[in-house]
Amino acid sequence: MRLMKLSYLIVIGLSACALALNAEEAAKGKGDAGAKKKGPATPPMTLTSTAFEDGAIIADKYTQAGAQISPALTWTNAPTGTRSFFLHMHDLEVSRNKTTDDQVHWIVWNIPANSKGLPEGVKEGFQLQDGSFQMSASGMSYRGPGAGANGPRHHYTFEIYALDIPLSVELGADAFETRTHLMKAIQGHVLGKAVYMGLFRRPQ
Repeated sequence: MRLMKLSYLIVIGLSACALALNAEEAAKGKGDAGAKKKGPATPPMTLTSTAFEDGAIIADKYTQAGAQISPALTWTNAPTGTRSFFLHMHDLEVSRNKTTDDQVHWIVWNIPANSKGLPEGVKEGFQLQDGSFQMSASGMSYRGPGAGANGPRHHYTFEIYALDIPLSVELGADAFETRTHLMKAIQGHVLGKAVYMGLFRRPQ
C-alpha cells in the first residue's frame, strides 16, 4: 500500500513538472512571436553634405572668406507623418548680448515634406522656389561662417528637424527674433532631428 501511494505521488509530481514546462514554453513562444511582429528598428534620420566631412574644416568657398555660397545638404529617413522640415544653422561659440543666444547663420522653414535636401548655392530671396522661406543675420540669404583669425575654430552646426505640421509664424524684427518664434512653434511637433557640423576660422 505504501509503495502504491509513493508511486502515485511521483506520478503527480512529474505531471506538475510537465505542466510547468509546457506553460513556460508557451509563454516563451508568445514572447518570440511578439518580438517577431515588431520588425526591424526604424533607421535614424541623417543629415550629410558633399561640401565637407562631418566635423571637418569648412572650405572657404562656403564661408565669408570665400564665395559664401550655401553647401549642398541631404537628409534621409524622415519619419512617417513628416509634413515639413526646418533647417537651423548656427555658430555655437557666439554668446549674443551676454545671453544664451548664439549666432544665427541660416534658418529655412516650411521645406516641403517630400524634399530630400537643399542644393548648393541657394539663391537670395525670402521665399524659395519650393515654397520654403529663408533668413539670416545678413538678410534673406545664407550667411557663411566668419570666425576671426585670432582664436579657436568655431563649430558651425546644421540641424534639420522633421515636423508634423507646416509652420505659420510671425516674423520678428530680425533673424534672431524670428528664430525664437520658430523654436517656440516647433515644440511638440518634432518627429525627428539630425545634425551635421563643420569647423572654421578665417585664414591668418
